[in-house]
Amino acid sequence: METLITTPPPPEEKEYNILNLGPTHPATHGIFQNVLKMDGEYIVEGEPTIGYIHRAFEKLAEHRPYYQVTPITDRLNYCSSPINNLGWHMTVEKLLGVKTPKRVDYLRVIIMELARITDHLICNSVIGVDTGALTGFVYVFQQREHVYEIYEEICGSRLTTNIGRIGGFERDFDDNLLARIRKFITEFPAVWKEFESLLMRNRIFMDRTIGVGGISAERALSYGFTGPNLRAAGVDYDVRVMEPYSSYEDFNFDIPIGQSGDVYDRFCVRGEEVWQSLSIIQQALDKLEKMPKGEYYAPVPEFYLPPKQDVYTKMEALIWHFKIVMGEVEVPKGEVYHAVEGGNGELGFYLISDGGRQPYRLHFRRPCFIYYQAFPEMIRGTMLSDAILTMSSMNVIAGELDA
Repeated sequence: METLITTPPPPEEKEYNILNLGPTHPATHGIFQNVLKMDGEYIVEGEPTIGYIHRAFEKLAEHRPYYQVTPITDRLNYCSSPINNLGWHMTVEKLLGVKTPKRVDYLRVIIMELARITDHLICNSVIGVDTGALTGFVYVFQQREHVYEIYEEICGSRLTTNIGRIGGFERDFDDNLLARIRKFITEFPAVWKEFESLLMRNRIFMDRTIGVGGISAERALSYGFTGPNLRAAGVDYDVRVMEPYSSYEDFNFDIPIGQSGDVYDRFCVRGEEVWQSLSIIQQALDKLEKMPKGEYYAPVPEFYLPPKQDVYTKMEALIWHFKIVMGEVEVPKGEVYHAVEGGNGELGFYLISDGGRQPYRLHFRRPCFIYYQAFPEMIRGTMLSDAILTMSSMNVIAGELDA
């Protein structure tokens, strides 16, 4: 009798689902998409897609005079736009060889640290929202408004600030403004302490964040992480310490670091950095009290837009104003890179000048664009809800992705 040889049926293949997280879902915190391969509630693979708000910042900047590039930098990380503005001014000053007075440096430090506070405030409160805690978000956003009112008094703007000028500021900080800043740093600590007490030792919050979205120091460095996300992984790199600018070497502050690089560590690092920023602002205010007023710009009339009242009343100021606006001032040829410690890490400006009135080539080093590449690895094997928390704690800002 002939024996029939039968081939066993192939093992049943596992069925996966494809989920589009974004680009319009509010949980993605911006206009970018993640195509997730799902095994039930668990993420098998993820592929991020960016470019939905591409605005060609770098090419726009290459067709603008140097002083008109400032509003373009506003739109990078719009949660802390003054840092972008002042970082660009320092880059141009480095090209020109301009040395700003100490008063300008300290005023810049105050503004940049206020911006860092609002940036971390937004990030940490949104992490709370994504774990189901809305109260803290609403509470600290009132304090964010106080900082925006300070911006408004300085330059007339709030979110996209266009603050300062190449060489300094358009006006000095008066006593009322400095008193307002002192009032904020006096009243805000109680609010921030209460916010941290709401979440930092909250058992539900800790269960949702500890061990979620972690990354090792080695992997973070290989991706090019900087800022709070790198420090949360245990690497104490901070541009303000490693490459001091704007006289940061005159201030005493600590660099908080984490261990596991997970959501909880990123939350704690940003929270501690807020305390350090408050200390830096206090030190800067104390130093300003011992300085003469009036030195709010460098003595470089060929590059610094003169005060408007001088333009209306003094012929020399009118001439310089005309020459700067019309691009008749020669900018030296050169190639420079300058970086500042932005809200999300090392924000760098790579500038090439061919001597024209506009940058020949300009590249923005946006920290979000660098570290967002690690997102698929950080969410692999986690649940869908964990992916939202990981994205929140990385503080991915869409404006920095699409430059």
